[in-house]
Amino acid sequence: MHEQTPSIPRPVRRERPYRSVNGYGIVAVALLIIAVGAWVLVRRVMPLPLSILLIVVGVTLLPGLYMLKPNEGIILTLFGKYQGTDRSEGLRWTNPFQSGQKISLRARNLNTPPLKVNDKRGNPVEIGAAVVWRVHDTAQAVFEIDDYNKFVAIQSEAAIRHLATIYAYDSGDDLQSDEVTLRAGLDVVADALKAELNQRFASAGVEVLDAKLTHLAYAPEIAQVMLRRQQAVAIVSARHQIVAGAVGMVEAALKGLSERNLVVLDDERKASMVSNLLVVLCSDRETQPVVNTGTLYT
Repeated sequence: MHEQTPSIPRPVRRERPYRSVNGYGIVAVALLIIAVGAWVLVRRVMPLPLSILLIVVGVTLLPGLYMLKPNEGIILTLFGKYQGTDRSEGLRWTNPFQSGQKISLRARNLNTPPLKVNDKRGNPVEIGAAVVWRVHDTAQAVFEIDDYNKFVAIQSEAAIRHLATIYAYDSGDDLQSDEVTLRAGLDVVADALKAELNQRFASAGVEVLDAKLTHLAYAPEIAQVMLRRQQAVAIVSARHQIVAGAVGMVEAALKGLSERNLVVLDDERKASMVSNLLVVLCSDRETQPVVNTGTLYT
């Protein structure tokens, strides 16, 4: 039986800074060399090969020039070997034999389309998010990932789908009162989404600056049912508050009548009064007053 040898972890390419030369001085030197070579060639002061060599040297220096804008970098390689990343602004110069690949370091927006997924309770929901991200390690973004733009888009979709399975869309009888939901805990959900995205993007040299849910709704096939459920919960909650307030008002009324000795009510009359007041206070329609000219016992 052969033992399996442990796999050796592959080293991860990290960004290292590259110190370029000020390009304006190189332009002046290159033009001066070309001018001297042309003057020597015309005047025949020096041998012809030497004058041509001066012109060739001056022209060879010019391809090493490049310009970088703010929040822009260039990855420099020499015959396929990574030399470093230059983030200096303005006109710069490097070895003309090196090749460069510019990469933007600015913040970018990714607005994912609404995705249809199942939440923690298995209900189909539609969820979408806006992610603000940028490249912070150019070497990882270029050498560790084939296409970091597609990588960010695909991993963002995967993170949103996974996030939806962790939280329920809304609170219910089967959830604890303090449990975070997608609808009620937007800030907590956003922080969780940002943390997961940063974890997924770490291998690509990308960092997430902000992540927020932009679309959250039940899927169309259950939207009407869930809407009626939310309306029922709202009605029950409102009725509960109305009844609690009505009971307090009736209690205050009975207490005020008793303290001021306006009328003396026995238990049966108190019960009748409480019943009438609760009907008036808890009804969702206007009540019609009825004048009773008799007594409670006749």
